[in-house]
Amino acid sequence: MLKGKNAIVTGSTSGIGLSIAGALAAQGCNILFNGLGNRAEIDKLVSDTAKQFGIRTSYSAADMTKPAQIRNMVKEAEHSFGSLDILVNNAGIQFTASIEDFPDEKWDSIIAINLSAAFHAIKAAVPGMKARGFGRIINIASVHGLVASAEKVAYVSAKHGLIGMTKTVALESASTAVTCNAICPGWVHTPLVQKQIEAKAEANRISVEQATRNLLVEKEPSQRFTDAKDIAAMVTFLCGDHASNITGAAFVLDGGWTAQ
Repeated sequence: MLKGKNAIVTGSTSGIGLSIAGALAAQGCNILFNGLGNRAEIDKLVSDTAKQFGIRTSYSAADMTKPAQIRNMVKEAEHSFGSLDILVNNAGIQFTASIEDFPDEKWDSIIAINLSAAFHAIKAAVPGMKARGFGRIINIASVHGLVASAEKVAYVSAKHGLIGMTKTVALESASTAVTCNAICPGWVHTPLVQKQIEAKAEANRISVEQATRNLLVEKEPSQRFTDAKDIAAMVTFLCGDHASNITGAAFVLDGGWTAQ
């Protein structure tokens, strides 16, 4: 469906981003990976993905807190592949603390990576998309872009802002062939969430298994994690022809979290 299209997926060396990159690659999309990790392992991932799906791949080590590096990443994709058709803003970090104890530097880094990075990437990508007559921008937000949880002031603020950005970009591009949408997952069993579970287990002196159950029961009525592959499937749908008139929307995959 997307054969020959070219995509950037930020934060795609692990977790949700890796699933998204794999799903797009399976549709024939060329992929520029971005994210952290062991460079030898990343190089193998990039090479193996190209061989497995018969596509072109590349990697950018762009720091999502550095606007100039983000702009250069977009230019690199356009230069290497000939165009940038799909931009998935997925990179994100988390830190939890009450607002009076929340470190200033943690606020700054979470806002930079979870919100401002998407702004800089979209700003750099949109002109080429509009000029070529095709563009799909997908922001991986969160259920926390719609509702709040305690001790997550920076994350909740960034994800709410990301949904607002999605709507604004959608309106500005509505008369073009460029769409902009957001996906709002509930709990997804990623390394980021696992760290939160382990921290809760330690703080409450309970097992990791009990902390996991508590996490799901508290928020997610389905009492199961959203699968990263389901998020990836939603991304591929939003990139396709059947989603050409879907823009400015926030799709919730949360097991009933926000229905409460």
